[in-house]
Amino acid sequence: MAAFTLRVNGKAHQIDTDPAKPLVYVLRGELGLTGPKIGCALEQCAACAVLVDGEHTLACNRAASEFEGAEITTIEGLAADGLGQRIQDAFMAENAAQCGYCTPGIIIAVASLLKAKPAPSDADITAALSEHLCRCGSHNRVLRAIKKVIAGAQADAA
Repeated sequence: MAAFTLRVNGKAHQIDTDPAKPLVYVLRGELGLTGPKIGCALEQCAACAVLVDGEHTLACNRAASEFEGAEITTIEGLAADGLGQRIQDAFMAENAAQCGYCTPGIIIAVASLLKAKPAPSDADITAALSEHLCRCGSHNRVLRAIKKVIAGAQADAA
């Protein structure tokens, strides 16, 4: 057991756990943030995705203690950001989730992409989603939701 501090969704949390425990288990089990999912626990499905200092990061294999000093944002904290809320609204409007298990990780990936590239190409979108596994087949609705966010941002800028 070790004590360390994690900054999650804008708040500091004192954690006392095995420093090798994967971040997703700490987020879910100790902080009650159930948005990041435990899918494969092998970094092959990306259901565990979070933002770390604004970057899309898989959280199922990396030790929570590695993230001390970083700003971690889960799907629960993403809505506080205007872009995060627009992405979530577009996903709801397009019914871009079937079972919803993969959706938080996909939304995290989209937020990371759109913060880096507000007008991404189709290839950029494909690359950003390449790690994310959706078994329900809502891919077309996800793409429509992403395009809706991009179009809305472009309309706001005009």
